[in-house]
Amino acid sequence: MNIRAADGKDFETVKEITLTTIKEIYPKYYPEGAVKIFINHHSDENIMRDLNKGTVYLLITDDGDAAGTVTLTCNEIDRLFVLPSYQGKGYGRALLDFAENEIAKTYDKIIIHASMSAKKIYLKRGFKEIEYNTLDTGYGDYLCFDMMEKLL
Repeated sequence: MNIRAADGKDFETVKEITLTTIKEIYPKYYPEGAVKIFINHHSDENIMRDLNKGTVYLLITDDGDAAGTVTLTCNEIDRLFVLPSYQGKGYGRALLDFAENEIAKTYDKIIIHASMSAKKIYLKRGFKEIEYNTLDTGYGDYLCFDMMEKLL
């Protein structure tokens, strides 16, 4: 496996990994309105902005398949997704290890907005809850998530 910087030509790949994961995994944890908020947040414009800033990375399997992505914004881990068909194979752990190591080069703590589906993973990795958030989706339901941090 290899984790490499993504660029503009990787847009469709990053978008596919992100939206496929949200659409297949998040409905198990969130109401429909919250899933729509996630999809809107990870818009084409936001993905392309991050690609242009050089803050997006792709995980490529030994078979050459793009299986996951992560975006790093200063000391924050954003958009960490692994395609559902590749979950449970250590790729998420590899992306998180990579992200933590990159951030540790410059910062003494990591921030992440944790979805309900990933919170347990982050707790096991030493992240602590620092803020609980609810957001009215405008669709008659709420999006709940935690801001978490890990001191390095």
